[in-house]
Formats: sequence, structure tokens, C-alpha cells
Amino acid sequence: MNKEVQGVCPFAHGGNTSIEKPVTKWWPNALNLDILHQHGARTNPMDPDYNHRAAAKALDHNAVKADVKALLTESQEWWPADWGHYGGLMIRLAWHSAGSYRMGDGRGGAGSGNIRFAPLNSWPDNASLDKARRLLWPAKKKYGNALSWADLIILAGNMSYESMGLKTFGFGFGREDIWGPETDINWGAEDEWLADSANRYEDLDDASTMYNPLASVHMGLIYVNPEGVNGEPDPARTAMHVRETFSRMAMNDEETAALTCGGHTVGKAHGGGDHANIGAEPEATGLESQGFGWANPGHSAKASNAFTSGIEGAWTKNPTQWDMGYFDYLFNYEWELTKSPAGANQWKPIDMPEDAKPVDATDPSIHHDPMMTDADMAMKVDPIYNEICKKFMADPAYFADTFARAWFKLTHRDMGPRVNYLGPDVPTEDLIWQDPIPAGSTSFDVAAVKAKIADSGLSAADMIATAWDSARTFRGSDKRGGANGARIRLAPQKDWAANEPKRLGPVLKALEQIASDTGASVADVIVLAGNVGIEQAIKAAGHNITVPFSPGRGDATDAMTDAESFSVLEPIADGFRNYEKQKYVVGPEELMLDKAQLLGITGAEMTVLIGGMRVIGTNHGGSKHGVFTDREGQLTNDFFVNLTDMANSWHPVEADGTFEIRARSDGSVKWTATSADLVFGSNSILRAYAEVYAQDDNAEKFASDFVAAWTKVMNADRFDLQA
Repeated sequence: MNKEVQGVCPFAHGGNTSIEKPVTKWWPNALNLDILHQHGARTNPMDPDYNHRAAAKALDHNAVKADVKALLTESQEWWPADWGHYGGLMIRLAWHSAGSYRMGDGRGGAGSGNIRFAPLNSWPDNASLDKARRLLWPAKKKYGNALSWADLIILAGNMSYESMGLKTFGFGFGREDIWGPETDINWGAEDEWLADSANRYEDLDDASTMYNPLASVHMGLIYVNPEGVNGEPDPARTAMHVRETFSRMAMNDEETAALTCGGHTVGKAHGGGDHANIGAEPEATGLESQGFGWANPGHSAKASNAFTSGIEGAWTKNPTQWDMGYFDYLFNYEWELTKSPAGANQWKPIDMPEDAKPVDATDPSIHHDPMMTDADMAMKVDPIYNEICKKFMADPAYFADTFARAWFKLTHRDMGPRVNYLGPDVPTEDLIWQDPIPAGSTSFDVAAVKAKIADSGLSAADMIATAWDSARTFRGSDKRGGANGARIRLAPQKDWAANEPKRLGPVLKALEQIASDTGASVADVIVLAGNVGIEQAIKAAGHNITVPFSPGRGDATDAMTDAESFSVLEPIADGFRNYEKQKYVVGPEELMLDKAQLLGITGAEMTVLIGGMRVIGTNHGGSKHGVFTDREGQLTNDFFVNLTDMANSWHPVEADGTFEIRARSDGSVKWTATSADLVFGSNSILRAYAEVYAQDDNAEKFASDFVAAWTKVMNADRFDLQA
């Protein structure tokens, strides 16, 4: 008789794939495909036919705004407000939700409500923002599905500024929540909070050497360390890191100064006592905490005793009003280094009269020194920031407008183009960081355009590669890039090595002439040309499938393109075309996975696209790696048939990291491959997909699935087609 081991749980809890020992713990080199399926139907509690965009359109936007604004001054006993106003707390919530965005890969940001989940909900920099979200719960509960957490969090920041007297630039509803952590985001390699900043730089004295795509200076911080680089006060040095961090969000010096000064015009920092007994972050607390973290036994229901950063004090005399008080304090007084009651480095004014100081957040009879962080002092010490601040001081209206625009950019950057914005407060102005695209024609004769393309003399491979290169820039992370706009014609994209400029030029010239002759946009003609090429390859393989097409793409201009920020979309690798700009620490197959996730495709879709593009012959530079067929140019399932054929064997070529596929019978080399090819035979999940497409009964299914996945990528940025 088997006996249970005493004290051991009898349930498997997922066996080898449990949280305690996931597959990657047993086999750390295994390619983990989880990021391609992390936000699928299994995690989403909404009905399959739920359309959030339609629901958000029907929302009573003005009623929501009024309720949120009212909530700001309705203090609750369990978490009292500073000076009776939650505005400072809500602005910090919105700021920190949006501030995790980084331009390098478009990940992070406020667009998905990800601050509700680990690790963001438990970052040291987000201490006590769990309270802000609970304060907003009545509004979320009342308006339900149509009001996403992602929208509500940013709206709370906007309403806070309006309540305090700022005219905001606008607001767009339309963000849709996720329902679990974003496991695809690389927040850094450190395994401890606030680890030494040097871990993130080649040279800590050169802020530009921070490893991409990171943007914050420590694990667990949104931007820079408010106490100074590595906690060592030095405003001039801090200024360099402020500049680099904000530039990685596509903010220039003026926007950076406006956000810093305007963000600190209201509210206060909290570190008014000995916080040695502050409790653990939300993810580390017990069931009885119900998701609350950072318990503060000394809180005593006083706003002034709340804990966040450990820095203590307000930046202005009137912390619940939008005014010029921040500049009055910063530039009209000298400041000296001091410690907060919690022991944090901060700056205090020298010889400030008592009646000029802000009052206590709970007891108005008590005055306290204001404070400045090292980042605030950087605005005074750095000559560029100093000059900008002086300009703001001379023109308060200009400062308010510059801040309002920068705040709008900060909180909407990852929503994509303006067509995604909903509600009565969407600005009509097209902003260059939104990558504007004019509407394209839908009245041209699609069949006539396809006929001209077919008669152009362009090869199917060139047409397909050009359409793919135009569309592959799309990033679901911040909804930038894609085929719409035909920016492949413009700098910097037309000159990227990944796009083979010498090959691309003649193809574009031919397609631009067809667009001119037919009234179609170049963007539509590029995609149609790819479709024509695929239909030719399908026909050559013996099938008859039409590739779907939706007209209406427009053509962007140089004036509509922020070339500097667009440069981050350049592919450093593209497994779909077997391309690497250079050798990297991670393998081609891992970079391929990252690209697939940004494109929003599944593991099966990635598999079918790779197999199809290989046999059609669309590899970068005409490389033959992975072209496992003797019928190149035909959309066959040969890639999978030959990959899984046990008449072959696979051998590494040590010199360049590629592989040879040899016949077992005589050892002759039949094909060559990269790891981005062979992973479809070695990874157990990808092999399962590959075997489906290698089956004798699935040749036509393969072609149909390829067309569906191709169309999905071509339309990834067609937000105008969404309900």
C-alpha cells in the first residue's frame, strides 16, 4: 500500500509546469513561448463577443468625469487625503502608470492597466499606490466594463489637475485592460529592488550607455533616483540621467522640464517618520491584507504620516493649486542638503520665513519646510534646464500649455494614432508623436491595380518581402509602425539595412507609379503587391486561394514623421526573413519570438508564416538558410515536410553558428539553416505545430492558414477597421 508522505500536499498543482518549478527551471535554455499567449481567452473574464471599444463609446463620459472629480475631495477614514484632496496621490498614480513606458520597444505605459499586476504593483517606487486604486473602486464599480482601469487611472490624474486649476490639453478614452501580468517586459536583469545603478550601464558617468530597452535607473523605479545617482546627491550628475531617461520616452528637454516642474507643482512626498516597521509590498503580504501593501502601524489616520518614498515634504506653499509656487521656491531661495525624518536625502531651503512654508497635510496650524529632490535641484543647476525654467517663469501661460501638452503625451503615448481615442475631450490637433496618417482612397478598382502589379515584372519574392518589411514595424506594445502610411518610402526606414535599400528602391519606384496611375495610395499598393505575390505562389503550388484586402491606407509624408523617434522601430533582427543586423547575446530564435509578440501573432501563426516565407524565397539578401525545398517560389508545406523527415540529419557549422541538413544515406548537404529555422523541429511546442503542417492532409490548410496570418499582420495597424 502506498503511503502519503506526511506534510506533503497530495495534489500535483501542475506537475513540472507549476509555479514552484516551471519548465524553464528544469531546462533553462528552453525557448519559452508563453509570451505569445499570455493575454488569450483563457485569462480574459469577458464574454467572447464583448467589444470594449463599442462599450467605451457608449459610456457617459461626462458623468464619469464628474464622479471622479467629486471623489477627489471626499476623504475616506481608512486613507485620509493630503489637505483634504486626493489630487496629488491620483496624479502620482497616473504618472507612474504611464511612466513605465519606454520608446525602445514600446512596452510599459498606461494603455493596459498593467500597474494592477506584479511586478509594477509592488515596485518600491509605487508604494501606497494600491490605496489610490482602492479609492477609485467606487467609480469603477459603478460604470463597470465600459470604464477600464487603464482609462480610469489616467482620467483620475487629469481630473486632479483640472480640480486644482490647470486647463488640460485633452483626454482620450479607449484603453483596454489586460487580466494578468505582462511577462514579456524586460525590466532589467537585477534580482533585487533598487540594485546598484551600475548594473544598467556600461559607464554610469555616461547616461547614454544604459542598456536598451531599459529607461529607469534602478530596478523598481519609474525614472531616476530622487536622492541622486545611486542615492548619492549630485544635481548636475542627476541632470544627465534625467535627460537620458526622459529621452527614452521621446521627451525633449523642454517637455522633461515641464513634466518635472509641473508634476511637483502639486502634492507632496511622504516620509515623515521612522518607517522601519513599514510592511511588505502587496505581492508579499498575507491573505488578510487583501492586496494592500506597505502597512504603516504609525499612520494614525493622519495624512501627514502616510508613507511612500521616504522623502518628506511639499514642493510648494499651496500643494492643491496649480500655480507658479514651485519656481518661487526653487529659484528664490538657496537650498542645502539634509535628511528626511525617514533618513532619505533631500534638500531644504535656507532662511525661509515660517509663514512662507506650507502647512501640515493634516494640521493647518503647523508649518513645515518644503523640500526639493535631487532631480528638482537639477532643474536649477543644469544650464539647459535652468534656461527653460526661466522661460517658464517669465510666461506662466506658456508653462501651463507646455506642461499640459507634455502630460497628454506622457499619458497617451502608447495608445497609438488618434483614431483610437474616444470621448468628448479628444484634441483635434494632429501631433507628430501620434504618427499621423491621412485617410486613403477606397474608391479605386482593386482588380485593375492587381492586374497592373502582376504585369509589372516584379518577382513574387520581392513584392512579398517589400509588403512584409512595410508591415513588420508594427508594435502592439504602443501601436506604432505598420504598413499604413507607407513610411517604408521615407527616412529613416528606406535606408535601414534590414530593408535592403538597393533591392527596395526599384520595387518602390514601380509600385509608386502604379499608385499614381490608379488613384490608390502607395501603402495600399504595397500591401496589394504582397497579396499578388502570395496568390501567385499559391497558384504555383496547385491551390486557388484569394488573399483578403481592405483598401483605405493613407500615405504619410516626411512632415508627418518624427524620424528620430521612428528610428527605434528599426529591426535589429527578423526571423521571418532570417535576418540579423549583427550577432547578439540572445539567439535569432529568441529575437524572432520577441518580434512575433510585438506583431500580436500566436505561436501557430508565427510557425506558418516562417514556413511559408522560407519556401517562397523571401530571405534577406537572398540567403538560402531554411529554404527546405526544391520548389522555391511555391507556397508549399515543404519546409515542415523536410524539417521533420527522418531521412535527414542536422549538424552545426561551428564557424558561423549555422547548421547543415544532410542526407543520412550519403552525408551530402541538402540545405543550410539558422537556429531560427531548426527551433521549429527542436522545441516541443513548435514541433507540434510543424508536424500539423507537415501532414499529407494539411497542404491546403497550410496555405489557408498562411493567408490568414499574413492578412492579420498586414491589417495589424488598421485601427479604422475596428468597431
